[in-house]
Amino acid sequence: MKFLAGRTVATVWADATVAKRCYEDSLRVESPTKGPGVNVLDFDLDPQYFSTEERTHPVGDHNEVQIRPSDTQKTKINKALDQEEEDRLVQTLRRNVDVFAWSAKDMPGIDPNFMCHRLSVNPNSKPVAQKKRKQREEKRAVVREEVRKLMTANFVKEVQCPTWLANVVMVKKANGRWRMCMDYTNLNKACPKDSYPLPNIDRLVDGVSGYALLSFMDAYLEYNQIWMHPSDEEKKPS
Repeated sequence: MKFLAGRTVATVWADATVAKRCYEDSLRVESPTKGPGVNVLDFDLDPQYFSTEERTHPVGDHNEVQIRPSDTQKTKINKALDQEEEDRLVQTLRRNVDVFAWSAKDMPGIDPNFMCHRLSVNPNSKPVAQKKRKQREEKRAVVREEVRKLMTANFVKEVQCPTWLANVVMVKKANGRWRMCMDYTNLNKACPKDSYPLPNIDRLVDGVSGYALLSFMDAYLEYNQIWMHPSDEEKKPS
């Protein structure tokens, strides 16, 4: 290629092979390099935690009664009871103190030969191992403590080669503490729906007619009191 440069003629010599190579190199777009990433999922699944509705509370004052030697093993009784009723109730609680569980180790569980959980998993379903979700140190500390308690009570055991794998989900309770739950979404999809009739509320109300005392007792970790059938134990690891 020739062109005027002042009073002279300049000449530019080009190499077609080199020009083609440079053009092809300019068309190559390098993918951006990714730095080390962290996959953190931090969410609360309990809609009641953010609720502004006022929670209901028991009506009337209560007396704290110790029914076991330990200072922490107490219950509350309404002050509206007269002394004779209160004494009879306290004696009944102390006489049957062995039916109350204050920790996981107090629950021996139900004999599996009498009752146990069975999973009716569809044999055509493919096992799913969920990808591990990372959590904050606060939640991990709670998970470690809960797992330690469950292992101490022999409610859980380590599985080396699980076919189904579910993640731990931490849900914040109304008192600010964490509740450890499991994400069994994939396993539930593999099990057919178990439809059963609910009890009639009118019959339940009629059934308590004539009783003078009403007790509010929660079943402590009731889902751990019925053992899993041995053939289904490895389907629920985390």
